[in-house]
Amino acid sequence: MLKQDHLTVYTNLEFLNQVQQWFEQFCLRHLPLLLWSDRELYRLNLALAEGFTNAVRHAHQSLPPETTIDIDLTLWTDRFEIRIWDKGKPFNPDAIKEPEPGTLQEGGYGWFLLRRLADRVVYERGEDGRNCLLIVKYGTLS
Repeated sequence: MLKQDHLTVYTNLEFLNQVQQWFEQFCLRHLPLLLWSDRELYRLNLALAEGFTNAVRHAHQSLPPETTIDIDLTLWTDRFEIRIWDKGKPFNPDAIKEPEPGTLQEGGYGWFLLRRLADRVVYERGEDGRNCLLIVKYGTLS
């Protein structure tokens, strides 16, 4: 592991700007290590926004607004990892039917967007009872 940072915010979409700015600051601080284009970092920031928004709107929809969401950024020599921890009921993303091109479907688009923005996306229940959305982008670092 080269660099790591952690942020805890409450369950409120008003914190989305803070989350994205924190991500951008992390990337700026470690820019000499990142050989990715601005486009790749934008895609990761979009994936982070989608994951955070899903935690607020879906996982924590019936929980008090004081419920926290933890986010970890970890920079390795061969990848960038984002972990978003929520306290909601777990769900099985594999049970979501992928939308057919040209058709409309209610819900589920966020999961497919995440999978297209990142190289690896995993959602699983941790031993501590929290859910973890892991978003991974592989790439070369200096």
